Amino acid sequence: MSAIRIAPSLLAADFARLGEEVRAIEAAGADWLHLDIMDGHFVPNISFGPGLIKALRKHSAMPFDVHLMIAPADPYLAAFAEAGADVISLHPEAGPHLHRSLQTIRALGKKAGVVLNPATPVECLAHVLDLTDLILVMSVNPGFGGQSFLAGQLPKIAALRRMITESGRDIALQVDGGVTLQTAPQCIAAGADVLVAGTAVFGAADYAQAIAGLRGGA
Repeated sequence: MSAIRIAPSLLAADFARLGEEVRAIEAAGADWLHLDIMDGHFVPNISFGPGLIKALRKHSAMPFDVHLMIAPADPYLAAFAEAGADVISLHPEAGPHLHRSLQTIRALGKKAGVVLNPATPVECLAHVLDLTDLILVMSVNPGFGGQSFLAGQLPKIAALRRMITESGRDIALQVDGGVTLQTAPQCIAAGADVLVAGTAVFGAADYAQAIAGLRGGA
């Protein structure tokens, strides 16, 4: 398994100084920037759109990891790709044709991810692994930051790690939701190699120390 990557979630940053926040976490050792796109329909919250991603793109060389919590997602894939996303992940429930959506993301020259809500089974990935670059396990129900980690998702992470290993494919396994210094080691032990953290990074006094702590020296 590759080294552990940390992807701070912009949702927890100081929105009055986003450019500065992005530069700060990059300097502190963050690997990716996680961008949560919420529409107030698929999830009960509204965040931001491709315009903000485009504005932030010039502030960082980090991969932009865009998590679409919107439905339908397909009409907006090109806009997020053009705005500067490097990875675009979406939920199977966000459209009728997951396979086609992943094809579209890859045709746009981006990496494609599939997001599993707590109640979404791993079986939905069985026939799209060849189009999947990232699998994101939600360890909270999506829509809000600061929620408590759902430990019941750890067996799902382990099952997905086995699925990825058996496939022989280079697929990142990401966890998002309630990731802290206490829960990060559990996620890593279960097989995750990318951790999304919002409050655990942006709520810390020292971003570099927080990121190193989450990575656990891995």
